[in-house]
Amino acid sequence: MGYAAGNYEVIVVGAGHAGCEAALAAARMGCRTLMVTINLDMVAFMPCNPSIGGPAKGHVVREVDALGGEMGRNIDKTFIQMRMLNTGKGPAVHALRAQADKFSYQHTMKETMEKEPNLTMLQGMVEELIVEDGQCVGVITKTGAEYRAQAVVLTTGTYLRGKIIMGELMYESGPNNQQPSVRLSQNLKELGFELVRFKTGTPPRVHKDTIDFSQTEIQPGDEKPKFFSYETKESDNEQLPCWLTYTSEETHKIITDNLDRAPMFSGVIEGTGPRYCPSIEDKIVRFSDKPKHQIFLEPEGKNTSEYYVQGFSTSMPEEVQLKMLRSVPGLQNVQMMRTGYAIEYDAVVPTQLWPSLETKRLPGLFTAGQINGTSGYEEAAGQGIMAGINAARKVQGKEPVVLDRSQGYIGVLIDDLVTKGTNEPYRLLTSRAEYRLLLRHDNADLRLTPLGHDIGLISEERYARFLDKKEKVEQEIERLKSTKVRPTDINPLLESIGSAPIQDGSNLLTILRRPEVSYAHIASLSPSEIELDEEMQEQVEIQIKYAGYIEKQLIHVEKLQKMEKKKIPETINYDDIQGLAIEARQKLTKIRPISIGQASRISGVTPADISILLVYLEHYNRVTAAGG
Repeated sequence: MGYAAGNYEVIVVGAGHAGCEAALAAARMGCRTLMVTINLDMVAFMPCNPSIGGPAKGHVVREVDALGGEMGRNIDKTFIQMRMLNTGKGPAVHALRAQADKFSYQHTMKETMEKEPNLTMLQGMVEELIVEDGQCVGVITKTGAEYRAQAVVLTTGTYLRGKIIMGELMYESGPNNQQPSVRLSQNLKELGFELVRFKTGTPPRVHKDTIDFSQTEIQPGDEKPKFFSYETKESDNEQLPCWLTYTSEETHKIITDNLDRAPMFSGVIEGTGPRYCPSIEDKIVRFSDKPKHQIFLEPEGKNTSEYYVQGFSTSMPEEVQLKMLRSVPGLQNVQMMRTGYAIEYDAVVPTQLWPSLETKRLPGLFTAGQINGTSGYEEAAGQGIMAGINAARKVQGKEPVVLDRSQGYIGVLIDDLVTKGTNEPYRLLTSRAEYRLLLRHDNADLRLTPLGHDIGLISEERYARFLDKKEKVEQEIERLKSTKVRPTDINPLLESIGSAPIQDGSNLLTILRRPEVSYAHIASLSPSEIELDEEMQEQVEIQIKYAGYIEKQLIHVEKLQKMEKKKIPETINYDDIQGLAIEARQKLTKIRPISIGQASRISGVTPADISILLVYLEHYNRVTAAGG
C-alpha cells in the first residue's frame, strides 16, 4: 500500500523541455507545483542536438518567451554560437538558431527552477495515476508515495517503455542510458488510452582532438548576435564555430554493404521514425542518386571535447559506425566517444486531447511534449507552457487558453496534433502555417505578450516596456506617413542607391515601401525625434514594406475567427444529424471539435458536411435556448 506524501495544486511528471516550461508556468501563476523526474541531473537535458531554434522552431522559442516562458532566456545565457538563418529571404522565414553549451543549459535551467518559490522538485519514478470519480487527482511513485493535485501534466518524452537499439543490440532504456518508465505506460493503457510506438535517433559523439578541421569548412556565428528573449539586450558569451564536411562514396558503400545489419531495414525497429530527421542509412537508401550529404561538426560545450556529428543519426552496430565516421573527410582518424543509437518509445495518440492539451478521457490529466507524438525541444517547450498554463487555469476555475493558427506557431502545432493526429514524429515546419507572414520571428511579442500579461506570466515592468515599444513604432509609422518630401530633397539619396527618382512630392512612408530603400536611408535624411532601438526600427520597416500582404492575411484571419467563434456544444450527438457522411460522423465523434473552425480542419470532413453541421447547430441552439 502507498502512503500520503503531500498535496499540491499541479503535478508535472518529467523535467525535459516540456516539463520545465509546464512546471514554471504553473508555479509562476500562483499554483503550488510539484515536479517529479526520474533523475534530477537530467533537468532540461539535450539527448540529441545541443541546439535551439531554426526554421519554425526558433519562432516557437520566441513565442514561449513572449508568453513569459523560460527557454529563450535560458539559451541566451548559455549559447556558444548564435546565427540568424535565411537572411537572404523575407522576414517571415528569418529564423534564429543557437548552439547551446549543453551542460551549462541544463544547470542554468535547474538553478532557475530550484529558485522558483512555488515549485518543489523531486527525484522519483511515477508509476501510476490516481483516478477518483473519473478525474485524475494525483500520482503514485515506485516507492508507494502518493501525491495529490487538481491537475497532472505528463511530459515523459521518450522514456515510456524506452528501448535503445544499436545494430543487433537492444535493451530497455531511456535516452543516454537513463532508466525507462515501463509501468506508467501500462497504466495509461489500463485507463483506456491509445498509444503508438515511435522512434527517434541520435548520432555518435567524437573527440575534438581527433578531427582534422583543415579538411572541413568553418561555420562561424553572427558577429553581432540577435537573441531569443525580448529581455536579453546584450551578451558577452564567447562564440565557437561549427564545421561543415560531407559524406563520401566510401561512406555510402559501407552503409549499403551493411544494410542487413541496420535495424531500420532488418525489421528490428517497430516504431515509426521522423521523416524530417532521417538516419544517415535512411538518407542513403532514399536519396541514392545523391553523391554526398552534409555533415556538421558541432561542439557540445565550452568545457568538453565532445563534438556532435549532425546529420549522422544512426542505429548501425558500433563497429560499423566507426568505419562510417572514418570515411568522412576530416574524420579519418576520429575517436568515437559515444555511439549513435535509435530509441523507441510509446506516445499518446494526440487526437485524444482537447486543444487545451487536457485529455478527453481523463479530466485533470494533461500531456505535453514528445509523449504527444512530436519531435524537438522547441515543440516540447511550446506544448509545455500551454499545458502548464491550462493546468493552472483549471485549478483556478478559469477557462483554458487556446492559441489559434493565426496567433502563433504554437497554435498551429497543437491544432495539427489534436485535430489531425500524426502517424510519425511531428516536426514543425514554416510550410505548416498558412499565416506565415503574420507569424514572424520579429513580432512574437506583438502577438502574444498582452496574453502573457493577462495570464500573469509577464511582469508589469516588462509589459510597460512592451507598450512603450508598440507606441513608438506606431508613432514613427504615423510620422513617416505625414512627412512630405520634395524631389530635390530625396532624389540624390535615391540615385545613390540605384532607385528611380521621384517626379512629384511624396511622403516618406511611400518611399520606404521600395525594396531597395531601408529605414536607415530614411532616418539619415529625416531622423526621428523619438529614440528607436534596432528592434523598433526593424518593426517600422517590416510593417510598412509588407502592409499590403499583411492586410490580405488579416482578412483571411477574420473569416477564420468567425468559424472559431462558432462553438460546438460538448453534448452534441453527431449520429442525430441527418445527411452527414458516415466518415464525417465517425471523425467528428472521435475528435469532438470545440468549434466549426476546428471541425473544418479534420481530414475526411468536407465543406458539405460543415454546411449541414452549421444548419443543425442553428436549430440545436434555438431549441436549447427555448429550453427544449
